[in-house]
Amino acid sequence: MAVQDKALTVVVGSLIGVLVIGSFIFAVSLGINIAIAPLTVALKDVGKLTVRVDNLEAQVKGLKQVPGRQAPQQPPAEDLSKVYDLPVADSYVLGKADAKITIVEFADFQCPFCARFHPLINEVYKAFPNDVKIIIKNYPLAFHPNARSAAKAAFAAGEQGKYFEMADLVIAGGADLSDEKYKEFAGKIGLNVERFVQDMKGKDAAFEKKIEADVALAGKSDVRGTPTYFINGKKTSARSPEAWTAEIQALLKK
Repeated sequence: MAVQDKALTVVVGSLIGVLVIGSFIFAVSLGINIAIAPLTVALKDVGKLTVRVDNLEAQVKGLKQVPGRQAPQQPPAEDLSKVYDLPVADSYVLGKADAKITIVEFADFQCPFCARFHPLINEVYKAFPNDVKIIIKNYPLAFHPNARSAAKAAFAAGEQGKYFEMADLVIAGGADLSDEKYKEFAGKIGLNVERFVQDMKGKDAAFEKKIEADVALAGKSDVRGTPTYFINGKKTSARSPEAWTAEIQALLKK
């Protein structure tokens, strides 16, 4: 009987051991499943994202292949060797008519970049008064509402021989332009203010025609923005007194 009890005890102990081990394995397995569940979801999400990216790439490729649809074109590089025909026409000229160097400036009188670089042109003229002449052509930009009226103020001042004096003032004061400001400038440079105001109103159509002629010339001359400068018909990238001087001196040696 003692032997049987001992055998039974061994069997029961073995069963308990099996149950404990089985419970441990189940717990570990459950823990692993719980732990890897977020990873499984994340991997599924990555798979979905990959599919979406693939689909997006396919759609982009499809757009590129649509007949008649063209990718955006970059503007061609500036050709600084090309010579443009830039007639004086009705423009005012600062300097001697027979000066060897002609600088043409396409300007928007309300453009902050014109206000920055225009004074340098005046320095160039003062440095080469016998060799350089300056011509301003108008290229008013649509988002500068006072550019046209400022150009007309310069034309009205030109009726009294003070075009460039007014041009200097309106370009420098481009951030604060108005009819009252033009009158203030007119008095400052010694104009008959009453006549100036009359010319601004009475000759508006003629001034508008001059501006449109300049804009048309800008289109033919590949002007893309303001200021754009030409030296003897060629576009120049010069924007400093040193660069202007170097180009002018090179031309004078020819």
